[in-house]
Amino acid sequence: MWKVYKWNGHYIEGDLLSKHSSEEAALKAAKKAIKFNKTEKEKKKKEILIWLDGENGTPLGVIVKKTK
Repeated sequence: MWKVYKWNGHYIEGDLLSKHSSEEAALKAAKKAIKFNKTEKEKKKKEILIWLDGENGTPLGVIVKKTK
């Protein structure tokens, strides 16, 4: 399950915007809700993160998928 979070002024993983079963759908929903310029995909041991950055690398949100 891919979860799209938006920066709420205090936390980057602040407000949950939507949940999706595919990465493409999550990116499409994030593009519509958050006006980001670039993405950076990061794989960790138990999760996959896609950072959504604005101008000058300012973080605007994140897409998270927990893996087993």
